[in-house]
Formats: sequence, C-alpha cells, structure tokens
Amino acid sequence: MSDDEREEKELDLSSSEVVTKYKSAAEIVNKALQLVVKECKPKAKIVDICEKGDAFIREQTGNMYKNSKKKIERGVAFPTCLSVNNTVCHFSPLASDTSELEEGDMVKIDMGCHIDGFIAVVAHTQVVQSGPITGKQADVVAAANTAAEVALRLVRPGKKNKDVSDAIQKVAAAYDCKIVEGVLSHQLKQFVIDGNKVILSVSNPDTRVDDAEFEENEVYAVDIVASTGEGKPKLLDEKQTTIYKRAVDKNYHLKMKASRFIFSEINQRFPILPFTARALEEKRARLGLVECVNHDLLQPYPVLYEKPGDYVAHIKFTVLLMPNGSDRITSHPLQELQPTKTIDDPEIKAWLALGTKTKKKGGGKKKKGKKGDKAEGEAMDASTNGGAS
Repeated sequence: MSDDEREEKELDLSSSEVVTKYKSAAEIVNKALQLVVKECKPKAKIVDICEKGDAFIREQTGNMYKNSKKKIERGVAFPTCLSVNNTVCHFSPLASDTSELEEGDMVKIDMGCHIDGFIAVVAHTQVVQSGPITGKQADVVAAANTAAEVALRLVRPGKKNKDVSDAIQKVAAAYDCKIVEGVLSHQLKQFVIDGNKVILSVSNPDTRVDDAEFEENEVYAVDIVASTGEGKPKLLDEKQTTIYKRAVDKNYHLKMKASRFIFSEINQRFPILPFTARALEEKRARLGLVECVNHDLLQPYPVLYEKPGDYVAHIKFTVLLMPNGSDRITSHPLQELQPTKTIDDPEIKAWLALGTKTKKKGGGKKKKGKKGDKAEGEAMDASTNGGAS
C-alpha cells in the first residue's frame, strides 16, 4: 500500500497504531491530571496550576516520536482549565490573573492531550480539602460520576445518542441535581475535537442534534456536567474568555495590524486544536483576538457560570468503542463521597449493572488487574455506595 493510499484510508481503531496513539495520549493526560490534582491546595494560584498541566503535557509528548522520519504533531489538545465552585467551565486565566484556590473550593479540572492528532481528554472534580466530601458537594459529584458510569455503559454500538441524554438526566435527578444544558459530548477523530456525531446533555427546543447511532471503532469524549442549581449557565463577562479554536472554514481580511499579526501566529502554532491566549503576547492578543472573534475566524470557549452558591461537578472521559467492548482510557479516582441521596431507581441500577466488555462464549469474564478497570470500579463504588447508610 502506498503512503497516499494509507493516508486516504480513514484512520480509526481498526489500526493498532491508532489505538496505541490514543492510549499514549491518555496515559500522558491521566498523569497530567494527577499532577494538577496534587497542586490543588489553598492559596495556590490558578494560572500557575494551569501552566503546570500544559507544560507537563508538552514535555511528555515532546519526548515521544523524536526519531520519527515523518513529522508527528503532538502536545496539548485542550488547555488546562480550573473552574471553581459555581464556575461551570473554561476558566484558564491569563498570566496577570491573581485568582487563588481556597479551602473547600470545588475545582473542575479539564484538559486534553494529542499524539498525531489522536486526542484524549479528561475532566475531574476535586474539592480542596482532606477527608470525605459531604452534603450537596458530594451529591453533585456523585450525580456527575454516576451519570458518567451509566453513559459509559450506553455509549456502545447499536445504542443511540438520545438514550444517553435521557439516562444521564434521570441519574442527576436521583441526586436532586440537574445536568447542565448546552454541554455536548463529541465523537473524536484525528485532529477533530468536535466531531459531527454528538450526544446532547439536555434535549430542549433551542438545541437540537441529529439522531445518531454509535458504531464500532468510534471514539467519544463523554462530557458530563451536573449542578445543584438550575443547570442553565450564563456568560457574565466576555473578557474572561481565553480559550479559542481556529474556525478552519472561515476567511476574512482583517483590518487591524495587531489582528493580522495574532492571526498569523495562531495559524502557524495552533491551526486546528483549541489554544489559550496565554500562549500569545498578552496586550497584542487582547486587541487582535476581538476582531478575529467578531468575524468568526475563531470559535471562543466562554467562561460560564451558575448562580453563586451553586455547586457544579464535571466528569469527562475518552472511550474507545473496540470490537471487544468499550475501553475508557481517561479517568482519575474520586475522593471519598458521602452523598445525602442513594440510588434506588431499578432502571438506573440495571444500567450500572451492565458490563462494558462484549461477552465472549464461555462466560466472558472480565480480566482482572487492568489499570483502567480498577479506577473505573473505584469510581463507581464511590458514587453508588458512598454514604449509603
């Protein structure tokens, strides 16, 4: 097969090389998340932690494929974000920002890594405290995590995206929480972080997505955000937006010199995947980005908020729909949870009892000792059994 033919053949999980790249990216992002969790202490500056997460991913991916003849792109696929308490998502401040973490803060960590465009993303919720999480904070983390566990079992060949949306809302309601509107779980493809097949978090008349059925050899970023509030996040200040993605299908002749300069830098350094404005020269970036966004050359990832006093939890994982079952490749164990609610609904219990591997003849027992399975099992125990007294 010539190189051209190989390039044309869609690179999916039927290629072991592709699976290896996804898993290598996942291993790095899982370790980066571990590092970031350790840094979440009282008085730690949020921007410093974000920088450490991104630097770790750049360093680790930089050590891979060094001697490859073909240039292999690799690095950050989604900049590290730390969104605290009622902040829903995308908080990754500029270097000049002085925000710090405080004891008891509920921190949503969101990040991504890629190798050759094969992307692994993860999000995790950590409370800045030692000891178990209790009360409403525990309820909302348990809601997001149990919804993620159910989604893992329903994102499988033959199932439909609507099945997942309905199920995660039912789980959140069992914990007296809401799934946050407007959150999309996307199919991932090479260099595509927002593929066309989508799972909508909450179906409503304003947001519609095409019905879709999951298929073998696909990859998804399953994104679950739960809230103790209404689940209808608001944009408070556009100036807080720091994460953007080049809208590759749009062109416009920019008028301002600062805009042209920044746009040229973005095209060279971040042509496809999301990036943070921190990576650009701050003053010039602020001026130039506005014109780029106004003319749709960049897609912004705005910082959204629930009401003050609401708690928001975020769990996101990457799953490979392999022929032998679903393989969740990104996760992090949760802190001990003592939720005030327990799952009694038989339908939710039945979903949680489903396996993630395709049964083979002869009982198809799940292999023991796999790292990912263990983390998954721990997470599920925490959500379903934590505080069930």
